[in-house]
Amino acid sequence: MHVTHPQVYPPCEDTYLLLKSALQEVKPGDIVLEVGCGSGHIAGALAQEAMVIATDINPHAVREARLRGLDVIRADLLAGIRGPFDLVIFNPPYLPTQPEERIDDWLELALDGGRDGREVIGRFAGQVGGVLAPGGRLLLLVSSLTGPERVQTIFSPLGFDCVILESSEVEGEVLYAMKCNRASKYG
Repeated sequence: MHVTHPQVYPPCEDTYLLLKSALQEVKPGDIVLEVGCGSGHIAGALAQEAMVIATDINPHAVREARLRGLDVIRADLLAGIRGPFDLVIFNPPYLPTQPEERIDDWLELALDGGRDGREVIGRFAGQVGGVLAPGGRLLLLVSSLTGPERVQTIFSPLGFDCVILESSEVEGEVLYAMKCNRASKYG
């Protein structure tokens, strides 16, 4: 898939790893939400199997995904989104970024995970429980730069158990596709 706008994150190794896990996880009849859909590569592939809604804060990404025929809402993470969704997918901005490194453009929002790479993940974790259906699942892309064990400590107090489904080494970092389910005591 060709991305026509330079301010839209194109499909890369992280996209393909998360898509591989998503295709194994999606079930016929699922209602799926992809947060931060970028070009719409993952949402487009899953739309063959399930009903998919996507979000992105980047207006150029929203346009790209809509050109693919996807239902896309311009939103900051889950702001204004109501579920329930059986499967939520998110390839978050996870690169540790210091304030002096920020570029302040739309593409930067797809990469900038804050000082420790987990700021956006933390915001998302605090919101996702409100849109997941009972028994709903969450797929998240995490990097060794972010620390998968640290990401698990964000989700655990919110009632989620997380496991790594897939991993891939890319350019000096390891990418992980992580699945989070509500812990049994949380329903």
